Amino acid sequence: FLAGFESLMQDVLWCFSQVKGTIDIGVTEADIISTVEFNHTGELLATGDKGGRVVIFQREQESKNQPHRRGEYNVYSTFQSHEPEFDYLKSLEIEEKINKIRWLPQQNAAYFLLSTNDKTVKLWKVSERDKRPEGYNLKDEDGRLRDPSMITMLRVPVLRPMDLMVEATPRRVFANAHTYHINSISVNSDYETYMSADDLRINLWNFEITNQSFNIVDIKPANMEELTEVITAAEFHPHHCNTFVYSSSKGTIRLCDMRTAALCDRHAKFFEEPEDPSNRSFFSEIISSISDVKFSHSGRYIMTRDYLTVKVWDLNMENRPIETYQVHDYLRSKLCSLYENDCIFDKFECVWNGSDSVIMTGSYNNFFRMFDRNTKRDVTLEASRENSKPRAILKPRKVCVGGKRRKDEISVDSLDFSKKILHTAWHPSENIIAVAATNNLYIFQDKVN
Repeated sequence: FLAGFESLMQDVLWCFSQVKGTIDIGVTEADIISTVEFNHTGELLATGDKGGRVVIFQREQESKNQPHRRGEYNVYSTFQSHEPEFDYLKSLEIEEKINKIRWLPQQNAAYFLLSTNDKTVKLWKVSERDKRPEGYNLKDEDGRLRDPSMITMLRVPVLRPMDLMVEATPRRVFANAHTYHINSISVNSDYETYMSADDLRINLWNFEITNQSFNIVDIKPANMEELTEVITAAEFHPHHCNTFVYSSSKGTIRLCDMRTAALCDRHAKFFEEPEDPSNRSFFSEIISSISDVKFSHSGRYIMTRDYLTVKVWDLNMENRPIETYQVHDYLRSKLCSLYENDCIFDKFECVWNGSDSVIMTGSYNNFFRMFDRNTKRDVTLEASRENSKPRAILKPRKVCVGGKRRKDEISVDSLDFSKKILHTAWHPSENIIAVAATNNLYIFQDKVN
């Protein structure tokens, strides 16, 4: 498949910008995409932005008349999920930025998804309406109440066709449970519960109960001066509803079993790689912080992303990862300047493909990286308007560290650190990927012969 991405993958289906005009004009902070997520079938793709909006795209059905439009994603629904708030007790502004979106498996004609900002999780129902009732007895067609004395006969209301309308309505609001900023939400495989994690605590919620949650992890010390690490990400096992993992800023992963104890402060497994003394530096602790953790679809492996690498862990081996992939090792000499401009604190995500054979993660200069676990081949691709015309083939990019630079290479000193791919998503069963670059969403698909 990775021959996939070097020679025949990369057919740009569609590029979406939430701002009219070019990327350099009119781009506001609110338009920056902050999360991307396919639903379980891949027919829908949701994005959240820093302005609190959720935009859902729906995949077009294949058309015999227009085969080149195969699988194109178009806007399905847009709604405001979160608004800016102010905590008067703490004199703290709560941003409307959408931190995470998670879909629930579809049970009926409607779709359900969870979205969260720093403090509040909301359950949204997205449904279609293409018929409206007419012929009320007590109301006229404009909705006004009729004079009862004028009603002389009983009418049976009927449903009339109308233009398709997609409605998004909040069904549950889960609030007031987090003192610190929520960084993760994860739906359990029982589809009755989900968890939300902040810097120091993880809470377990029931979808039907909004006024209380159960605290399953609490790493807050009695004295905050003794705090040495924070929770950075958490996720449920895809098949076992009692198992979950969470990562920390120290580069460790803890696997917990809720059958052992109600409070999972004591982990069942502890994954940590011993540090190489030769690589020890002032920045070691910062770059070892894990920004994302993901179970494989099979549930056998865990993937983690730190600042410079992606690691794959086997659940049966805790002392070291079975695979380590260098994402942008050429930045190791640039850590000082990256620390000064705060880029070293960027939180990159990572994703599996549907068969767990390829992993993807982002980098700077709008580059994103793919690693084939079977062939050990990798490729660097770029998501940009200049080279991403519809139906175009993406060319692999290479970064030159020093010495003579070839024509098709880019110097590490020329990289644009303001352009970064933090959020990506992979279709659950097909080779379709979504890449968020600032305020643009790019969707790529392997080439159709």
